[in-house]
Amino acid sequence: MDIDIGFWLTVIVLLSVALWVADRVLKITPTSMQQKGQSEQAGVERAASSYPRPVVELVEFFNSILPVLLVVLVVRSFLFEPFTIPSGSMLPTLKVHDFILVNKFAYGVRLPAIHTKILETGTPERGDVMVFRYPEMPSQSYIKRVVGLPGDRIRIRGAELFINDVKVERRLVSRSDSQRGQESVYVESLGEAEHLIRHDWLLNPYTGQLVSRSPEGEWQVPDGSYFVMGDNRDNSKDSRFWGFVPESHVAGEAVLIWMHWPSLLSIPDFSRNGAIDKVEKKQ
Repeated sequence: MDIDIGFWLTVIVLLSVALWVADRVLKITPTSMQQKGQSEQAGVERAASSYPRPVVELVEFFNSILPVLLVVLVVRSFLFEPFTIPSGSMLPTLKVHDFILVNKFAYGVRLPAIHTKILETGTPERGDVMVFRYPEMPSQSYIKRVVGLPGDRIRIRGAELFINDVKVERRLVSRSDSQRGQESVYVESLGEAEHLIRHDWLLNPYTGQLVSRSPEGEWQVPDGSYFVMGDNRDNSKDSRFWGFVPESHVAGEAVLIWMHWPSLLSIPDFSRNGAIDKVEKKQ
C-alpha cells in the first residue's frame, strides 16, 4: 500500500488542533462565543456567528472528531496497529487477507510521521515476525521474519540456511508432488522460536531432478540493520534481493491474527484467531 496512513492521520490531527485553537481565539462557532462559566439555557437560541455558515460547519465538524482522532493516533502510533496481509510471502504462517495486530511498543516508541525513536523498549529478536517500512519505498509496509541480527553472517546453500556457520535446524512436516515439482513444509528453529516455512522445488524435465528455487549467497549484516526473509522461502522478495532493513525503518512486531476475510462478499473467518506462533504450531 502506497499511502502512508500514519503521516496523513498526523496531518489531519494537526489541522484539527489548529482549527480548535483558531476557534477558541477567533470565536468562530457559537459554542466558543459563550462566556466562560455560562451554559446555554433550554429554549434560548445560540448566538449567531459572524463567519460564513460553511466555515462554521467545517470547524464544528473537526472539533467533534478531534477527540476520536487523538485516541486513534495515540493507539496506532504507540501501542497497536492493524495490518492486512496482501501477499503469500509469509505462507504458511500468514495467509493472504489475514488481519493481524502489530505491537508498536515492542521495538521502541516512535513519533508518528517522522518515525524518530523517543523511548527504547526492546529490539527485534531472531525469529520475530516484524513489520517495517520497505527500504526502497518507505511509504510501503512489509512483513517478514527476522533471520539475521546486527553482526550476523548469513549463508544460503540450496535450501539450507546457515547463521554464523551454524546450520539452522528444521524438520519435515509435509510434502506434496506435482507435475511442476514438489512443495515441502518444514518446522524451522530460529533461536527459541519455532515456525513453519515452505519450499517449492522445481522439476527439471530433462534430468528428472528437483531444483531449489531459493537464491544462494552470503550476507554480512551491518550494525543497526536486520536480515529478513519470508516464510514462503521461494516466493518472497526479501533481504536476499534488496538488502537489509535499517533499524530506523522498524515499525513493530506482528503478534496476533484477529480475522481472515478474503473479500467483502465472503463471511469473515475467525478460526485462525490467536497469537501467530500458536497458530503456526496448530497447522
